[in-house]
Amino acid sequence: MQVEHHPLAAEFPEHKDAIHHLKMNNAHFAKLFGEYDDTDKAIVRAETGVDHLGDADLENLKKVRISLKDQLFHILQTAGKA
Repeated sequence: MQVEHHPLAAEFPEHKDAIHHLKMNNAHFAKLFGEYDDTDKAIVRAETGVDHLGDADLENLKKVRISLKDQLFHILQTAGKA
């Protein structure tokens, strides 16, 4: 099985510069970004067998990643309009 990381810059390549800017200048965005990155890494570790999680726990992590991604995207959209 091919396991992929989902770095935010790869998910939203058109916002790469904004992501970098917000990470440096927006504490809330930086916090969410860190949580997103940590969650993505935890999912990859579980999917590759490094960490052992039950199916329900893995699905919950994926839901957390989606929620964080949605929140980060909302901030990116808002920042782009400012």
